[in-house]
Amino acid sequence: MKQRIITAVIGAALFIPIVWLGGLPFTLLVYAMAAVGLFEILRMKGHSIFSVHGAITLIALFIFLLPNKWSIPLMETTGYTKIDLALIAVLLLLIYTVVVKNRYTFEDAAFSIMGVLYIGIGFFYFIETRMAGIEYVIFALVIIWTTDSGAYFTGKKFGKKKLWPDISPNKTIEGFVGGIATAVIFAVLFQWIYPISSSYTMLIFVTIFASILGQMGDLVESALKRHYNVKDSGNLLPGHGGVLDRFDSLLFVLPLLHFLHFAG
Repeated sequence: MKQRIITAVIGAALFIPIVWLGGLPFTLLVYAMAAVGLFEILRMKGHSIFSVHGAITLIALFIFLLPNKWSIPLMETTGYTKIDLALIAVLLLLIYTVVVKNRYTFEDAAFSIMGVLYIGIGFFYFIETRMAGIEYVIFALVIIWTTDSGAYFTGKKFGKKKLWPDISPNKTIEGFVGGIATAVIFAVLFQWIYPISSSYTMLIFVTIFASILGQMGDLVESALKRHYNVKDSGNLLPGHGGVLDRFDSLLFVLPLLHFLHFAG
């Protein structure tokens, strides 16, 4: 617990000022975190990011992460959209399976591409959400943190019925519902202190949906780790695991806010 607290304090001291500052420093931080996340997910599969296919996958991720405001100059300069360039990376991965005579297979290429989408979508919207306004990032973090805390304490106190024992044996239905309720309470307080929505009804709807999806993001990461028989996605953050362990919920919540046009 001591190591966990120390890591959290140091991480917050480094992370929060850069998030608050925004701009290029924040974008570079997100790129770095996404690269570490890709390293972690490839390692689960037994792949190395320090390889030809790993390099191609990393380039595809970096292209995918390009903010929208940077994509327009890219298209004007090269004549290609970032999706065009990402598809070229996909073709290169498939060609690589032939070059190495299936030592790197079609299934491996599919895993790499899915890894780029899983990590890239969430972190891309992290950048876009910050550009829309720091308040939306704070709102997303409030939902995630209060959901986690509410689920933990409610589950510990009242939890009896297992939510999904094959994936995450410690999670309970009571904790799942308690996490949602806690998130709604804090979202309403957030709205009262700093109005982020024109409607409390919409705020509550978004919060419930985001809380559910955030918990699903946590379960997706748990399922991934269980399938590949790893305890944590990485060890970059002592006491907390890896980047994917810390950002699994955020990777699901931030796209939701944009899909609902709640963050710009």
